[in-house]
Amino acid sequence: MSGGGAGALSGHHALVTGGGTGIGAAIAARLARAGAAGTIAGRPAAPPQAEGAKRAARRGAAGFVAPDVADEASVRAGFAAASAARGGVTLLVNNAGLAQAAPASRTSLQLWQEALAVNATGTFLSTREFLAQLPKAAIGRIVNVASTAGLKGYPYVSAYCAAKHAVVGYTRALALELARRPVTVNAVCPGFTETAILEESIANIVKTTGRSESEARAELAKTNPQGRFVQPAEVAEAVHWLCLPEAASVTGTVVPVAGGEI
Repeated sequence: MSGGGAGALSGHHALVTGGGTGIGAAIAARLARAGAAGTIAGRPAAPPQAEGAKRAARRGAAGFVAPDVADEASVRAGFAAASAARGGVTLLVNNAGLAQAAPASRTSLQLWQEALAVNATGTFLSTREFLAQLPKAAIGRIVNVASTAGLKGYPYVSAYCAAKHAVVGYTRALALELARRPVTVNAVCPGFTETAILEESIANIVKTTGRSESEARAELAKTNPQGRFVQPAEVAEAVHWLCLPEAASVTGTVVPVAGGEI
């Protein structure tokens, strides 16, 4: 999926939500290497790992905005700031996500609503704002970073699974709605990926089961038939390919990046 030269995305402006760390940071870097101007959208209270993204923004390598993706006014302001600084956004990667674990019987309403707000509503609000500012005849790409949890169930993360299933359904419906425009809508669905979220999951297993960290990692890695965790750069390559001009006929597609799990 590595097609496209160094300048294949020149003239495009890519906005990546949750772009300060992990998968989002890898995606932002990959699109920048392909020539796209970039805006990294990070959380208002970004973790220390996002400092690199902020430093890149100060050097002019990328813009940085801090919208709350679940808040309508905040998303609108973030897009306005990004567009004022670097022109209209033509590539949108909805990567911001939230994963919390709890048995279904002990899943609070707050946990349920937060999972839907960040993962599903955040995708909807950013996409709607993206379409509002994109000229009707403009070439555009929307790539939603869902999860294998949007294609199958996992125990103890029912709220997360419900939210990611919503993202997959939204992707498929929106692709049909926009099919007559030069705008594609696709999703990538990573399996367990080497990110801070994975480390939190491992720590939770250690805490609740008494297993060692290595045992917890091995248990999660078993879900991948390749017996390993996905790397953020591998997800970024899939997103990059879906943004290329050569992928103009690919829309409404869900691409698992999961070593054969799906």
